[in-house]
Amino acid sequence: MENIALIESFSEFKDDKLIDRVTLMAILEDVFRNALKKKYGSDDNFDIIINPDKGDMEIWRNRVVVEDGEVEDPNSEISLSEARKIEPDFEVGEDVSEEVKLFQLGRRAILALRQNLISKIHEHDNTNLYKQFKDLIGDIYTAEVHHVRPKAVILMDDEGNEIVLPKEKQIPNDYFKKGDNVKGVIENVELKGNKPQIIMSRTAPEFLEKLFEQEIPEVFDGLITIKKVVRIPGEKAKVAVDSYDDRIDPVGACVGMKGSRIHGIVRELGNENIDVINYTANAQLYITRALSPAKVSSVKINEEAKTAEVSLKIEEVSKAIGRGGNNIKLASLLTGYEIDVIREGAAEEEDDVELREFSDEIEGWIIEEFEKIGLDTARSVLKQDVADLVRRTDLEEETIMDVMNILKTELEG
Repeated sequence: MENIALIESFSEFKDDKLIDRVTLMAILEDVFRNALKKKYGSDDNFDIIINPDKGDMEIWRNRVVVEDGEVEDPNSEISLSEARKIEPDFEVGEDVSEEVKLFQLGRRAILALRQNLISKIHEHDNTNLYKQFKDLIGDIYTAEVHHVRPKAVILMDDEGNEIVLPKEKQIPNDYFKKGDNVKGVIENVELKGNKPQIIMSRTAPEFLEKLFEQEIPEVFDGLITIKKVVRIPGEKAKVAVDSYDDRIDPVGACVGMKGSRIHGIVRELGNENIDVINYTANAQLYITRALSPAKVSSVKINEEAKTAEVSLKIEEVSKAIGRGGNNIKLASLLTGYEIDVIREGAAEEEDDVELREFSDEIEGWIIEEFEKIGLDTARSVLKQDVADLVRRTDLEEETIMDVMNILKTELEG
């Protein structure tokens, strides 16, 4: 009964672990055999009988009967007089099977045996967990916030697995509290020692792609293909889509009536602005579409250098560049071309200079403030009204005046 009681106490691990009864019994046998090797030097002459249905086991030691005084290996041989204490009619040369009780292994051995079992079960769980989540890399996963740390949010799934959402993998305006359900994509599984660490991301382009698959049936069914996704998490994203069926409008299907289909995705991403565009192999047309909502007049491509000069009317420039330069940056990432904006009608102003040329005299963040509203050359800034620039940027009047003086000195000097 001691063996049965011990196994039943060990079986408590099964309830909280991803381990079936048969596997548990196999681990048990391995652990017991290790204990027998330490106690007796070998486990070759032991039979361990495990009943996975009842959860019980027996250990039997097999020895050969030899004459008294001729025992050379006490583990595999037993003297005739000792054998007859077990069964009075034993004779020399016969096999004796004797049940081993747990207490015979000693208290320290039993404690070590239990610790070894725990270690083996954890090792089994970690191996299974690693394989399970390796197969889920790139898939959407939902888990609950367990606790919030400064550098990461620790999540727990329904099976008690811990998932880490690092700060840098969170959308900038994400805010989570204990008990919230968080959706993201499994980005990686790393082994920290013997324990797998599961990393979730909400900033990866794959997360947006998987949300499209989840929310838009035509994408899930393969009728619409997502060619590429680029993102500035929490700010803006561009998704190029294509359909091999001319009857399907891929952009319309993804956006839905009045944005009904894409609204849920936008909300999940913290109101990230999403442009869905039709993919095309025509590079000029692709770049034109990628710069939406700006209306492009013409595109000149240098295929070797992978650059594109895009001509736009003055009023379209700020749309093409976008807030903080995000629109043109994403268009470049989407198409694979470095895009330069050329203002129509500015050809006669050959002495105009890009603001970036003044980076030694004007701080980068100030230049970025002008670029956010589509002003990226000296003359484009000088044409503006100071009061209007104060209203449209986060710059003080004094700063704007200093910048204008620097620009005037350069152009008029």
